[in-house]
Amino acid sequence: MTADPKLPFDEGVAVPVQPASTRPRGATVLDPPVPTPHPMQLWLHRASVFLFVLISAVAGVLLVILPWTPEWTDNYLLLSYPWLRTFISTGFFRGVCSGLGLLDIWIGFWEALHYHEHQ
Repeated sequence: MTADPKLPFDEGVAVPVQPASTRPRGATVLDPPVPTPHPMQLWLHRASVFLFVLISAVAGVLLVILPWTPEWTDNYLLLSYPWLRTFISTGFFRGVCSGLGLLDIWIGFWEALHYHEHQ
C-alpha cells in the first residue's frame, strides 16, 4: 500500500494526542505549549495593571470634578488668553471634559475587572 504524496502524514504514523483534561481550555492539539512566566514578570504585570487602574481612576475623577470648580477658569495660565478662558468656561467644554473623565474611570475599572493571569 502506497501513501498519497499529497497528504502530510503517512497513514500508519500515529500522532500523539494530549488528553483533553491536561490541555488548556480552548487549545487545540497543534497549539504550542504556553510557557509559564517568571514570578518577577508576573508581579511586574500585576503592578503595571494596578498602576494603570490607579492612574485612570485618579485622572478620571479629576476630569469629572475639576471643570466645575472655580479653579478651572480662575487660574494664572488663562489670564493672558481671555478668548481661551471664555471657551473653557462654556458648559459644552466642561461637559466634554467630564465625559472623558467618566470614560477614563470606566476604562480603568473595566481593565481591573477583566484582569487575568496567563497560567
